[in-house]
Amino acid sequence: MDYKSAGVDIEAGYRSVELIKDFVKGTARSEVIGGLGGFSGAFSLASIKNMEDPVLLSGTDGVGTKIKLAFILDKHDTIGIDCVAMCVNDVACAGGEPLFFLDYIACGKNYPEKIASIVKGVAEGCRMAGASLIGGETAEHPGLMPEDEYDLAGFAVGVADRKDIIDGSSIVKGDALIGIASSGVHSNGFSLIRKIFRMDEKSLSRYYDELGCSLGEALLTPTIIYVKALDAVKKNGVMIKGCAHITGGGFFENIPRMLPEGLSAKVEKASYPVPPVFTLMQSEGKIAEHMMYNTYNMGLGMVLAVDPADADSAVKAIESAGEKAYIVGEVTASDKGVELC
Repeated sequence: MDYKSAGVDIEAGYRSVELIKDFVKGTARSEVIGGLGGFSGAFSLASIKNMEDPVLLSGTDGVGTKIKLAFILDKHDTIGIDCVAMCVNDVACAGGEPLFFLDYIACGKNYPEKIASIVKGVAEGCRMAGASLIGGETAEHPGLMPEDEYDLAGFAVGVADRKDIIDGSSIVKGDALIGIASSGVHSNGFSLIRKIFRMDEKSLSRYYDELGCSLGEALLTPTIIYVKALDAVKKNGVMIKGCAHITGGGFFENIPRMLPEGLSAKVEKASYPVPPVFTLMQSEGKIAEHMMYNTYNMGLGMVLAVDPADADSAVKAIESAGEKAYIVGEVTASDKGVELC
């Protein structure tokens, strides 16, 4: 008896590493020390010496049950972008610059080409975020997971000067709310989506005129990485007073997280276009409007609070970074949390 007969193929692991080397190298920043294959990833902090009070920021997350769609459609090259986005967007939301990223893939059986496809997406996400992929782990779990399934999680580390951390403390009544458009559902609420639609290849391959693509293509669209958009706002001289990453819990859970006590957010629903995928989901699932806004991003992946005098400049800066942005409301003095109007 050997390890392979027990279900773990060491040779497949070696093959996976060989297939992902070029993807990993493509993300390397100048601070990366050493190459792939060490017991730990090394990253020099020499470049942050000029900060007055450098603070490390971290974020960790996965992609939830969105990964089931990748299994059904046998499409694995974008789910890694989602994983990176969920982590680095949280770091950027606090005012940080993502520095490096590590991934963890647990699988029932190591299929090297599939693992390489997943990591290719992770590397692409890291390039979008300007972060280095400095390490990771692929763990084969025979008997614990089905052979054709896997799970993916990640961990990001970033840095910010303490004076530049976005904590919402300076938000006041009358501040403008800027919404940055999402690409669709992103990576939250898929447990409900899997109840709305049949999860099989035929259903996910169905073309919808209102979506302009198949259902599966719309739902698997990767989460937007907002690092460059937020950096553009800061480089344009606009102070971001508060920032909310609209993930699980939608508007009602996430926007209040950036607001000081006694302040609320008034969001005008008609101030920006809601992507048709949400209208389709609401109609097909007969879901109440409040539940939609309490579960999904409804077209806004980030919401920022800025001085009203800076609102137009913030929108222009975000759009210069290639994202769509809208003035979607204002901060009010109330205890309602979020008011949709």
